[in-house]
Amino acid sequence: MKILDWYIIKAYLSTFFFTMMLITMIAVSINYFEWIDKFVNSKLTFPEIFIQYYLHFIPYINALLWPLFAHLAVIFFTSRMAKNSEIISMLSAKVSYSRLMVPYMIAAGIIASLLWIGNNYVIPRSNTYKNAFEVQYIKPNLKSTLNHNIHFWISKNEKVYIRSYSSTDSTGRTFRIERFKDNQLIYTLKANRILFTGEPNHWKIEGYEERTFGDLYETLKSRPNDFIDTTFNFVPDDFTRYANQMELMTSTELRNFLKYEQDKGLDSGKKYKIELYRRTADPFTIFILTLIGVAVASRKVRGGMGFHIATGVILGATFVILSKFSTTFSTNLDLSPLIGVWIPNIIFSAVAWYLVKTAQK
Repeated sequence: MKILDWYIIKAYLSTFFFTMMLITMIAVSINYFEWIDKFVNSKLTFPEIFIQYYLHFIPYINALLWPLFAHLAVIFFTSRMAKNSEIISMLSAKVSYSRLMVPYMIAAGIIASLLWIGNNYVIPRSNTYKNAFEVQYIKPNLKSTLNHNIHFWISKNEKVYIRSYSSTDSTGRTFRIERFKDNQLIYTLKANRILFTGEPNHWKIEGYEERTFGDLYETLKSRPNDFIDTTFNFVPDDFTRYANQMELMTSTELRNFLKYEQDKGLDSGKKYKIELYRRTADPFTIFILTLIGVAVASRKVRGGMGFHIATGVILGATFVILSKFSTTFSTNLDLSPLIGVWIPNIIFSAVAWYLVKTAQK
């Protein structure tokens, strides 16, 4: 590590965090004035709103924008260096362009590592509190409960049907469970009412009927006035859905959830997989946008810093638009979630390679 390396790393990180602080303040202000009526009606004090909501909103909004913060930060301070002929001086001192990129990549690696840890483990926990606040005070429709004609698998061979479910007392009516073997129905359990009685997955069924099917026989056990305390492989939380439920899970929990849903024979939708892949793709984006930012801003041009910033904003906006298109195609069409998430990075990697190759050296 040379003095030049520390100079660039310090400039990158300081400009990045200054950009982050500035845009975060703007985002918080816009969000506050958007929901100020809700806050007034909730009769919460500003310290309560800040602690319960904005301390968790800030990590959420930053996780989405860190790649763009890095891109703008690189363009800003590199353009200033180019304007002051510092880049020309470095190249004239026989510092190769690839060697010049090393401190940029180190700083980008620090930011990307922080974002990866935040995306996978820290921010989902913070989103839990943010989401709870929004459901209670801002957007109650973010939370919904499955309550009519519910079908789902609790294992590869067991299927459940509930005609109606009430989240108030965790009670289901007209309950049926069907068990299969080799695609043949071998057992059914019907009940007038099912009631959750406690953790982890204890239920009471009332007014039940059991049927067992064999090749040449059938047995029936009817108890219309009796009840059974038993366990099932589902809990009341399985009937609750949040509009952004995948954002509330750490990556470990998200992988376990996807496996759990697959074992029950359910397809949870591609948005869960997209969220999982995005958490790794976004940190990688920081490296790509750093390369693009250096290649664009290191060239001394007549337009100066204004031209560089305008170019950076256009490239950043193009990346965001392309990302939205690809994730939409993955969610609604047959495009693989993995490919949909990584298409912007793949395309912009080619752009970065071309810009670096043709950069002024």
